[in-house]
Amino acid sequence: MILQKVHWKLTLLCTGITAFIMLVMSLIYLHLSETQLFQNELYSFENDLHTMETNLEQQSIISMEWIAKMEAYENYQLFLFDNGTPFLYNQLHDTPQNQKLLKKAQEAAEELELPTKKSSAVLNRMDSVLLNASRQENDLIGMVYSTGNDSSLQIFVFSSLSHLHYQYIEQRIFFVLITVSATLLLFAFSYFFTKRLLKPIAENQEKQLQFVASASHELRTPLAVILSSAECCEYGASSDQQSFLRTIGEEGKRMSHLIDEMLYLSQSRDQQMRIHLEQVELDTLCLKGFESFEPLAARQGLTLSLDLPEHPIPSVTGDEEKLMQLLSILLSNALSYTPKGGSITIRLKTQGRAHLLSVEDTGIGITKEDQPHIFDRFYRTEKSRSTKGHFGLGLSIAYEIVTAHGGKIEVEDNTPNGSIFTVTL
Repeated sequence: MILQKVHWKLTLLCTGITAFIMLVMSLIYLHLSETQLFQNELYSFENDLHTMETNLEQQSIISMEWIAKMEAYENYQLFLFDNGTPFLYNQLHDTPQNQKLLKKAQEAAEELELPTKKSSAVLNRMDSVLLNASRQENDLIGMVYSTGNDSSLQIFVFSSLSHLHYQYIEQRIFFVLITVSATLLLFAFSYFFTKRLLKPIAENQEKQLQFVASASHELRTPLAVILSSAECCEYGASSDQQSFLRTIGEEGKRMSHLIDEMLYLSQSRDQQMRIHLEQVELDTLCLKGFESFEPLAARQGLTLSLDLPEHPIPSVTGDEEKLMQLLSILLSNALSYTPKGGSITIRLKTQGRAHLLSVEDTGIGITKEDQPHIFDRFYRTEKSRSTKGHFGLGLSIAYEIVTAHGGKIEVEDNTPNGSIFTVTL
């Protein structure tokens, strides 16, 4: 449940941060884009004013045809005044909205103190000016004017920005759709990515819960025997006390062995396993292991043999004590699960630059279903659950030792029965 909450929080956090950055970048782009569009429109309008000014200089008479041509050029609206008197043509655009624009244009012209003297029309000097150039307005307003000795001609030019505003809206809608789509895709990606990211943590948490449960179960059994034996010592016959005390000692040692293995695994998982690197002769190591376990194998009615290469093999770099512990674990397992009359073989060989150390037995074997899990903590096959003294931690320790040495350990079936554990260094 906690990991699910963390999963959703991480998903929303990743999506939110990335979507916010994407939104900010989109807003910046829209601002720059709309500013550039407006500047282009303004630049085009100013050029048209200058073009109109040039064309006007070439006209001896301002005709209706010329005015209509100028308006159709960029869909403009023109209002003309000769010495302050409006042209009759102005009535074609006489609407309340245009009247407001015209009044605003005339006020702007007065603020700029443009010459508007009334006299006979003499066109001897032309100029153009921009009266309104704001993005917040719906129209651009410009004026082309001429002044003479005692004359003035004013042409107010209106250009609607509605098409530019529609372009703004279309662009914004497009970016909103892109941002929403990208956010949904990002949410889906974040969901699956964080799920995959948390999967090892979830698996590790599950293993920890299983570890605690298994450890509690394994500790509970010898503890119950100790408590029961202690109670019998207190209330039982004096002649039986020695037997009960011996049982308490055996179970105490069993608990101590289990705790040592748990602490060892905890240190290795926390990367605190100390490896003292030195040159190790593996053939000598195998010989020591053989000499240590041969008497025990003989007492159990088992045959322990050693198979070493005829020629000398190079030494390996490793921790001799840890490698000896590794071999002891494999031999101890083989002795525990091989029935009387069986055989166990310690085999050492080289393959290229690798050294292969294997322990082969003719015991109960390991099924194909159990082999992938045999190195998990507290994992024991159904056939091995009745074996006392094994907690399912030995092979986990062996795996950690091999991993710390940069090697690998594998298990396979032996023919006709039993198992082969092979360590590659």
